[in-house]
Amino acid sequence: MSTAGKVIKCKAAVAYDFKKPLVIEQIEVAVPKAFEVRVKIIASGICHTDDHALSGGMAKLNFPVILGHEGSGIVESVGKGVFKVQPGDHVILVCSPMCWKCKACLHEESNFCEKNDVGKNVGFMLDGTTRFSCNGKMIHNFMSTSTFTEYTVVDEFAVCKIDKAAPLDQVCLIGCGFSTGFGTVINTAKVKPGSSCVVFGLGGIGMSAVMACKISGAKKIIGVDINPGKFKKAKELGCTDCVNPKDCSKPIHEVITDMTDGGADYAFECIGKVDVMASMIQSTHYSYGIATIIGVPCSTDRLCLDVMWLLTGRTVHGAFLGDYKATEEFPKLVSQVMSGKIDLGAIVTCRLPLDQVNKGLDLMRHGESVRTVIMMAEQ
Repeated sequence: MSTAGKVIKCKAAVAYDFKKPLVIEQIEVAVPKAFEVRVKIIASGICHTDDHALSGGMAKLNFPVILGHEGSGIVESVGKGVFKVQPGDHVILVCSPMCWKCKACLHEESNFCEKNDVGKNVGFMLDGTTRFSCNGKMIHNFMSTSTFTEYTVVDEFAVCKIDKAAPLDQVCLIGCGFSTGFGTVINTAKVKPGSSCVVFGLGGIGMSAVMACKISGAKKIIGVDINPGKFKKAKELGCTDCVNPKDCSKPIHEVITDMTDGGADYAFECIGKVDVMASMIQSTHYSYGIATIIGVPCSTDRLCLDVMWLLTGRTVHGAFLGDYKATEEFPKLVSQVMSGKIDLGAIVTCRLPLDQVNKGLDLMRHGESVRTVIMMAEQ
């Protein structure tokens, strides 16, 4: 029976307050309005940003809210005026969508749209409302997507059509974690063959960065993490060396400097801690090192640095979603996955049903998974 034009009742994981477990509820998902798309979610990765929001690390978050922003699925129905996709299309949801009209979207080196809800965290569609409710009460949207639900509604600019043959339980990670780590190496830092790289934090984003460093031809790739249980996987993906700062007798940036004959060519911070960002910057060569911040810190944290770290020649970058213009470039990443150039399956360490989303969050918090994928349905 067709669900188009009807309210859909389905399961979703709802957050009601900071630092509280998500609650599995039956919610109502309204019909998409003009220029909106309703998607049946097949798979959703669990990202640190979801826990960052839940822990109170963001400046603002409106409750109740359906978290999740790393999703893939199948278009169920579309509102009037939608032309990018049609029912039956397979899509990746885009947590940093682009309107392609604002100054930021039209700039060749920007992918951060002025209509982006990242950082604002208003929790509404572009028209200032939401399509979710539970027992007659409104539920907020998260990062233009909300993927911890069996069905979601997004604005048209937050979907990216992909090949129907792509494995949705893997390419969902392109929606945030993988593209963030991989793209920052390729697009932002532009790592060169034969170079030395150091990656701080070997979670989903860090492992994706390691993969990109290897594909870029880096000669030395050093992974840094306080959880040695991640080192085997990191070396499988491309790390030549792994270091646990707790095992070192001197500051980690000095250790890296010794290992790279004066400092790494490139360094990446994939955790979101300002003290690690400071170490990451200092681990690069003082004259020409390129340091890139990927992790998102608590909104109240501030990075303090010695200006001399920069005056000698270092460059410090920041990047969001790997500097990918998502709707144009995500399909290319999907093609690379399908051709075997990128092995996304290598970073999926656990698949769980929606009812076990809190377990998935705990696995991530304790470093027991690289990426957990929540499966809503079979592809």
